[in-house]
Amino acid sequence: MSDVTTLINPADETVLGTVPHSTVEQVDEAVARAAEAQRAWSALAPAERAAALRRFASAVEGAIEELAALEVANSGHPIGQARWEAGHVRDVLTYYAAAPERMIGKQIPVAGGIDVTFLEPIGVVGVIVPWNFPMTIASWAFAPALAAGNAVVLKPAEWTPLTALRLAELGREAGLPPGLFQVLPGRGDVVGERFVSHPGIGKIVFTGSTAVGKRVMAGCAENVKAVTLELGGKSANVVFADADLELAAATAPYAVFENAGQDCCARSRILVQRSALDRFLELLEPAVKGVRVGHPGDAATEMGPLVAKAHLDRVSAYVPDDAPVAFRGSAPDGPGFWFPPTVLLPTSRSHRTVTDEIFGPVVAVLPFEDEADAIALANAGDYGLSGSIWTRDLGRAFRVSRGIASGNLSVNSNSSVRYSTPFGGFKQSGLGRELGPDAAEAFTETKNVFLSIPDAPADLPPAQPAAVPPAQPTTPEPIGPEQGARP
Repeated sequence: MSDVTTLINPADETVLGTVPHSTVEQVDEAVARAAEAQRAWSALAPAERAAALRRFASAVEGAIEELAALEVANSGHPIGQARWEAGHVRDVLTYYAAAPERMIGKQIPVAGGIDVTFLEPIGVVGVIVPWNFPMTIASWAFAPALAAGNAVVLKPAEWTPLTALRLAELGREAGLPPGLFQVLPGRGDVVGERFVSHPGIGKIVFTGSTAVGKRVMAGCAENVKAVTLELGGKSANVVFADADLELAAATAPYAVFENAGQDCCARSRILVQRSALDRFLELLEPAVKGVRVGHPGDAATEMGPLVAKAHLDRVSAYVPDDAPVAFRGSAPDGPGFWFPPTVLLPTSRSHRTVTDEIFGPVVAVLPFEDEADAIALANAGDYGLSGSIWTRDLGRAFRVSRGIASGNLSVNSNSSVRYSTPFGGFKQSGLGRELGPDAAEAFTETKNVFLSIPDAPADLPPAQPAAVPPAQPTTPEPIGPEQGARP
């Protein structure tokens, strides 16, 4: 078993370098440092913690080009997307920099005294992030966790650790206390497992596959540890016949092929009302073939390569030579882990390309009959993370939105994530919510404190309301121009 990861540029297969794996002993040492840093961090005045997070955001702002270049090389993200991702990290930090001064408890009416609640930080939070969006998903956890007064130890994916390592450096350069935010690259069965079992880590935030998420959840249950899970998806893009078919078809490729389909929110099932199916496919084909697939360093590129050879092989297995391919886009030849945008027309709703999370640029198009059938088909399967609904009927938009079991839905849009709104899934797509105004509270424990107030002494007269002097009769003054009357 190697004690390092060799990093490969997915666009040209060149070697970027190696990153050493952290050991169990190093994890334990990091958690001890984090616990010490957390005690001092949580004791700071809320305004001081807020200012520190704003400085961190400013440091990220100054390093956007550097972070984007790392993501292009390490993950194969197109440069325009990578710049957006780095800017998103800045924005998430800025948003949660407001949280320390707004961690507000409650005063609850009770008999015999006063009852108040406090939001206490959990302590040390362990964050395990995937390889598909290394920067952004990391920030969804570390920013609100730090804002709530916690320390963070973060394990990046083995394939894509570079931006997480640089973010930790930027935090230190911005003045975060040593040990408060540490990144520990390494194997999931070493670092990740130790995060879950370590008694000094009070909460785990895991983003990744549902299969691994179940194991994380089981480990947290064994240790009675809080957990947030953001897992798989097989989201539906539901297109009714009354929709703006031109707009729905023009935007559908970007709802599934962005980041080469390596997105848990990818609308990898397009469900089209049968009466509109032929017209929709006519419009979809040029849109798919128009997706610009190329070198991620080119500003015109809209889709880059898959992240690794092993993942390319996995995606390719879903599209054998006899696959029901309707049409495909293009992809570069030569070195790199390239796969063209691909549209399938499976004949069965139970085909594995309809039910499995392929996590690549492959989408299945299926017809449905009516509103009830659309909801049933969208809900078929184990996942419920995201999705879109296209219709001009406002009533239908609300009915279908309420009927689909999914945590994030858009009407006449393919938007999934805003840092100011909650994000998370139904069913086996996850547990808990990230982002939005309440995310920092998810990294706290509620403490209830009752203050007894003894009864008043028997000889103490009851409080009397303040006396109000009687009103004196007055003669009304005439209303004049100086009092605003019309002359």
